[in-house]
Amino acid sequence: MAELVYRPVIGAARTLFKALDLKIDTQGSENVPRTGGAVLVSNHISYLDFIFSGLGTLPQKRLVRFMAKDSVFRHKISGPLMRGMKHIPVDRNKGEAAYAHALDALRSGEIIGVFPEATISESFTLKSFKSGAARLAQEAGVPLIPMALWGTQRLWTKGKPRNFGRNHIPVTIRVGEPMDAPADEFAGAITRRLRERVQELLEAAQRAYPVRPKNPDDTWWIPAHLGGTAPLPGQVREAG
Repeated sequence: MAELVYRPVIGAARTLFKALDLKIDTQGSENVPRTGGAVLVSNHISYLDFIFSGLGTLPQKRLVRFMAKDSVFRHKISGPLMRGMKHIPVDRNKGEAAYAHALDALRSGEIIGVFPEATISESFTLKSFKSGAARLAQEAGVPLIPMALWGTQRLWTKGKPRNFGRNHIPVTIRVGEPMDAPADEFAGAITRRLRERVQELLEAAQRAYPVRPKNPDDTWWIPAHLGGTAPLPGQVREAG
């Protein structure tokens, strides 16, 4: 079936990123299967993460259908685009319908994108993972593809203004090897193993990141445990 919306959106995003002179470093895309269903799982630090997660699969000529909160689909601009790209709306009060939709898509050979932290991590560290990604992979009989993003928070994240100036911001994308999700294993155990894989990829992305804060006022995007001034996870929970 022709992708009358998705591919033009990709083209527009690439044009914008070129205009912004973003330095995108992707490694591990070969781990994305060229055919068949899979659940792509990434950390979540920016409003733009679904775009960059999708970029990580393009070398394998795969498009990702992301599960996203239904309010995005009700927006007058993003709504038609999200529906046209066949992403999946998630009503947190009626999650069964989204789960069934995603399961059908996986069984038909699609890649489904999931952010198992559910919300943006304002500490830029991994929050706890919900088990939905593991359960989907188990039930559909497909692999989990772990991914980590770094640098996207500098473009647009919760509580910070958008930074779409031509500031040459690097974005690092790391894709890990596929993980099995055995049907006879507890979803919680698979989820813990999955989170460990994403954490390893995140640390690798952070080590590879080519720039450091320019001055003490530019440390907001660095987690506290790495010497930055991002809030600690406990502080975020207290504030929220």
